Formats: sequence, structure tokens, C-alpha cells
Amino acid sequence: MNMRRVLLAFSLCLGGFAAQAEEVTIFAASSLKTALDEIVTAWEAETGHEVLVSYGASSALARQIQSGAPADIFFSANQAWMDVLVDDGLLAANPRALLGNDLVMVGAEAEPLDLTAEAIASRLETGPLAMAMVNSVPAGLYGKEALTALGLWGDLAPMVAQTSNARAALALVALEEAPLGIVYGSDAVAEPRVSVVARFAETTHAPIVYPVAQVTTRAPAADLVTYLASSSARNVFIQNGFSVRDE
Repeated sequence: MNMRRVLLAFSLCLGGFAAQAEEVTIFAASSLKTALDEIVTAWEAETGHEVLVSYGASSALARQIQSGAPADIFFSANQAWMDVLVDDGLLAANPRALLGNDLVMVGAEAEPLDLTAEAIASRLETGPLAMAMVNSVPAGLYGKEALTALGLWGDLAPMVAQTSNARAALALVALEEAPLGIVYGSDAVAEPRVSVVARFAETTHAPIVYPVAQVTTRAPAADLVTYLASSSARNVFIQNGFSVRDE
């Protein structure tokens, strides 16, 4: 009899837990995928909620939110696209600048590369320079800005193969379809088939900042944003090549 009561109580607890479980949708920059997948899995196990993550270029995701896509959280790879949603009044809370990143050039070969037009062009004899779209996607914008600051864009622009996002550019290099690519430092950490052959100085491009904000006022979304800034989540981001900000 006592065992039956215990089982009934356990069943009621499970039913209550299932009834309270909710689904949270994040629109996140593709460069966050490796770290964010690990973090949301831990949060799901801790809370019982389910997280759906839609990865892509921050520009494309912001436009989808503008068009009414059902996102609870937006996690962007630059401030400019977050500011677009702020200006449109589409956010439920002020953005928080959570992460930073580096800009690097990667290759399938590990040999270091001088950031000169001649050295880069010689490595591109067998294929293009892979970059995210240079006029809209954050990684491409940063990359074009860095090459311009170094006086290289005019020479290298005809050799660029543009992709939908940073991870797509990374994949071209990993598959040896492009000898070189410009991606984030965290992307290089995530892909063992590529090596960092050069790093762009921070002075060559705008600061790489990843702001996060709620798009809806739902409580689980607020809880997840708080969790993303927790020490356990920050440790995962650091292990995956990001820097964390105190703002």
C-alpha cells in the first residue's frame, strides 16, 4: 500500500513537471553552434524545458525576426544587427554584450602565412578565399574591414568566394575546396581539419561583440538568457575559443 502511494506521488510529480515544461526558441549566429549546443543541452537537463536553436547569419536571422519569425531570444554576432531590432522596437529587454571573438585566417595546411597580397595570392593559386558575405554577414563585414585596413582588399576581392555564414566558409576550407578562409577564432577551435595561419590585429576591424536579448517576455526565455551569462556557460564559451565580457 505504501509503495502504491509512493508511485502515485511520483507519477503526479512527473505530470506536473511535464505540464510546466516549455519550449524556447533561439535565433543564434552560426559561429555559436558548438558551444551553444552544449550549453542548451545542460540547461534542458536542469530545467526540463526544450530549446530549439535556429542557426544562421545574424543578418538573415534579424530579418526573419523583422518578418515575424517566432524567436524568443536573439544571439547575434555583432551589435549592428541587434541595434536594427532595437530601433524597430522588436525586443522585450535590453541587449547584453556577452561575448567577444577573434578574426583569423585558416587553411587546410598549417604553415603560417604573412598577411601580404603576394603571400596570400600564392596560397590561393589552387582555389578561392572563403568568406561570409562581405556586405551583410558579420564575419564577412569584419573580414572585409580587416583586409581593407591592411590595404589588401583591392587585390584579394576577385579571389573571394562568399558564403552564407562563417561556418559555411569554414567548411569550404575543411573540405579543401578553398585553400584559405577568414573566420572567427572560435570556428577554428571547432574544426580540427583547419589550422590558424594568421591572426588579424584587433585594430584592423571593429570589436567583435556578441549581444544577446529576449525577443519575448516569456519567463523561460529570461531564465535562459540569465543562464547564458552564468559561470558554467561562460566556461563552455571560453573552452570553445570565445572571450567573455563583463558588461
